[in-house]
Amino acid sequence: MESHAVRVIEILDVTHDVKCFRLEKPDGYTFVPGQATEITLSIPGWEEERRPFTFTALNEAPYLEFTIKGYPEHDGVTKRLHELRPGDTLNIHDVWGAITYQGPGYFIAGGAGITPFIAILRQLYRDQKISDNYLFFSNKTAADIIYESELTRMLGKNVCYTLTKEKKEGFDSRKIDANYLREQIKDFSKHFYVCGPDQMVKDISAALEELGATTDAVVFEK
Repeated sequence: MESHAVRVIEILDVTHDVKCFRLEKPDGYTFVPGQATEITLSIPGWEEERRPFTFTALNEAPYLEFTIKGYPEHDGVTKRLHELRPGDTLNIHDVWGAITYQGPGYFIAGGAGITPFIAILRQLYRDQKISDNYLFFSNKTAADIIYESELTRMLGKNVCYTLTKEKKEGFDSRKIDANYLREQIKDFSKHFYVCGPDQMVKDISAALEELGATTDAVVFEK
């Protein structure tokens, strides 16, 4: 199995608990927006702890980028990742398919579930093909929204943010469920891209089927 030791070039704060990691890009290493790889730490005792992360920069970038939420309450891989510094080394592995863009439609994300969509939306924006796509993005609070300003710049009126644990002017406060989708979506024949907590994905997939979306038009991370 392919493995590359790569150095951390830069670490940027995205939100209070999300960081952007930019890593060296091995020669010839390519991917399609929405694809992922597994990362392992170069720390004794952690070398076999593989975790999947989606690329968030475009393939043409001179570096690899991952946008990762940390969970400091758990002594796990993401906590250790958030303790890294530029110059530290990680191992990346084979590229594999996660969520792939199949045509214009609706992106539905919960929290860190936005990450498989970031490179896809950036690519569509760069190619001037984003106009017929929509994003519904659920978070607990406004402070949790990953890349809010960039998503708003790219999508304009086609992005809706909803907060489940905070009421704030300018934001929706409803749960994304069948009633929400029925009100917000006019065309259930389009593609749907869903990523978030397991129960959210399960519930939304069932709601979309109930509302008339065909099973093969609903794309979710497996």
